[in-house]
Amino acid sequence: MIKNLFNHNGFTLIELVMVIAIIGIISAVATVQMMPSLETARIEATKSEMQALAYAIVGNPDVYSDGARSDFGYVGDIGALPPNLDALTVNPGFATWDGPYIKSDMNSDDFKKDGWDVAYTYIDTLLRSTGSGTNIDKVFSSQTSALVSNSVSGYIIDADDKMPGPIYRDSLLIRLIFPNGSGGINTTTINPGANGDFSFTGIPVGNHSLQAIYIPDSDTVTFNICVLPATDCKIAIHFPADLW
Repeated sequence: MIKNLFNHNGFTLIELVMVIAIIGIISAVATVQMMPSLETARIEATKSEMQALAYAIVGNPDVYSDGARSDFGYVGDIGALPPNLDALTVNPGFATWDGPYIKSDMNSDDFKKDGWDVAYTYIDTLLRSTGSGTNIDKVFSSQTSALVSNSVSGYIIDADDKMPGPIYRDSLLIRLIFPNGSGGINTTTINPGANGDFSFTGIPVGNHSLQAIYIPDSDTVTFNICVLPATDCKIAIHFPADLW
C-alpha cells in the first residue's frame, strides 16, 4: 500500500484517514511520554521560585559582608513579615522599605503563581503551592518570633576593665536602633546595671546600630550588631576611656 501511495496523484479518503489516525497515535504516545517530564519541570521550577520568595522575605543566610551576614530581605528592613507577596515588589508606604526584593515585571503577577498558574498560599512563615494537586511547602522559619522577637544583651566596662557600679550606671546610656515593624525606626535607650549588664528584647533580625553613651562628656561609641533568627545577640563593650 505504501508503494501505491507514491504512484497516486492524490490520496484517497481512506488513505487520509489512515494517515491522520497514525499521526494521532504518534502524538498520543509522545504526549504520554512527555507528561512526566513536564510535571517534573513544573515542580522544580515551583520549588526554585518558592526558594527565591523565601530569600526575598527573610534574606539569604549565605550572603556575607565584612564577616557578618548582610542579607535579611524584607524582614531585615521592615522588622516584620510582609502582609502579602505584593509587598515584595511594591512599597506599602514604608520609609525603611528597600525593595524590590524579588525580580518581577511591574505588570506581572507571575512570581505569585506556581508552575500550574495557581496562586501561592502565604501564611506567616509558610509558602504553599497547590497547583500540582499535592501540597508543595516552603517553611522559611520555625516560628514568627524567631524572625521578629529576638534579644540583644551584653555588658559594658571602661578602659580599666571596671564596671560602672551603682554610682556611675546612671551616667551611661545604651541605645539600640532598629526597624519598628511598620516602616519606621525604633530607638530604645536603657541604663546598664551596676555590673554593666544590659538587655533588649523584641528585636527583629537584621543589622542594627548599638550605641554606648557616657552622658557627662557626651562620649559615644557605636557598634554594628547582627541579629540572627532565634538568638540572643551578645556584645561586650569596652569603652575606650577611663570613666570611673
